[in-house]
Amino acid sequence: MRMSAQEFLDWKSKSITLLAMSGAGKTTLANKLPKHKWFHYSGDYRIGTKYLTEPILDNIKRQAMDVPFLRELLLSDSIYICNNITVENLSPISSFLGKIGDPAKGGLTMQEFKRRQALHYHAEVSAMLDVPEFIRKAEDIYNYTHFLNDAGGSVCELDNTHVLDVLAQHTLIVYIKIPDALEQTIIHRAKTGPKPLYYREAFLDEKLNDYLALTGCTDADLIVPDDFVAWVFPELFKARVPRYQAIADQYGYTIDANAVASVQNEEDFMQLISDAIAQQQQA
Repeated sequence: MRMSAQEFLDWKSKSITLLAMSGAGKTTLANKLPKHKWFHYSGDYRIGTKYLTEPILDNIKRQAMDVPFLRELLLSDSIYICNNITVENLSPISSFLGKIGDPAKGGLTMQEFKRRQALHYHAEVSAMLDVPEFIRKAEDIYNYTHFLNDAGGSVCELDNTHVLDVLAQHTLIVYIKIPDALEQTIIHRAKTGPKPLYYREAFLDEKLNDYLALTGCTDADLIVPDDFVAWVFPELFKARVPRYQAIADQYGYTIDANAVASVQNEEDFMQLISDAIAQQQQA
């Protein structure tokens, strides 16, 4: 969706999609907006509570069945297992995605890891295609004035023009660009505390081959899971940045993460976006 800065400010019911790497401040920004006016749609939350609910629970149950005490209770329907996913706590999704590598060290085999990656891909596509309906419901049912789509960090990996067309048709797409200093902070944080992530299959295959050649390991199912995730994250970051920028250039606008961090309220946020629109029009 394209418009002038003034048209954006005059837009009565604003619908915005935020794109950025994890750590750029999307969720923090959302929490600074008036909760009674802005419907906060989290793509990751939708993925976990709608499209991956059953696989996530199956994964937990599989682990529980290895414990004799819990196995007996589950088989007799004496207990049940449920998720407690929130926008602030998406750990069940991460634990489901897992890390590729030696199962004896907490990893997943190549086959199982790719199966879960594929499930996440389809879940993320579906969650983003749900945005127009949630815009309607947010206003029609819940009487929210504005809508904020906090898209997952891997949206740029989907290679799905239909998803981007739908988002651009119904929302103003805003990319939060991470400056070099913050980039190094995010990379350092990711390397010291490796977390499960979604990867494009072509990217994963290429980087796995590079890692195996670098380490001399002969089989992806034997690598140390945390070591690979820590090694690959800077490569992933570098690969995602131009993808985000290409989306912003074609469909939306770019704002700086440092400027986002200085936002204190709704007025600051509106001004930041209108300035970005005006600046792009002058370029």
